[in-house]
Amino acid sequence: MPDKRAALYFDVFNEIGIIEQLSRALLEARLPGGLIAPHFAVINHLIRLGDGRAPIDMARAFQVPKTTMTHTIKGLEAHDLVDVRPNPEDGRSKLVWLTEKGRQMRDQAIADLGPDFKRLAQGFDTDRLLNILPVLKDLRAFLDEDRNGTAQSG
Repeated sequence: MPDKRAALYFDVFNEIGIIEQLSRALLEARLPGGLIAPHFAVINHLIRLGDGRAPIDMARAFQVPKTTMTHTIKGLEAHDLVDVRPNPEDGRSKLVWLTEKGRQMRDQAIADLGPDFKRLAQGFDTDRLLNILPVLKDLRAFLDEDRNGTAQSG
């Protein structure tokens, strides 16, 4: 790969990383005490993909050690935002379910971001976001598929 392309990829990932840090700070400022972005991400994951996920599968999805996911889930349990139940199909494993309080917390956190989103809309053209969103989704899908270096190039 020519150095110019490598520099481009690095610049794109660098900007995404900085945006992630800035957006995480915004989100965490709106979360209830004791909760951080990884807690919100797990709740959001369960809402997007559905309840009843095994912690090991969630750890793989987030690319974190199972112990890290277990710690995050325990934090959510302590706030009554998730319920961990035995897996009815495999007595050795457990499944994570959102509580109504967990769903409400997510909705409230998004609502609490409203003033931040309003400032963003006033200072940054929404049409530009609409134009880059498909590209970002495609990039995410590629990277997700390519986690183990298995994506097809072309």
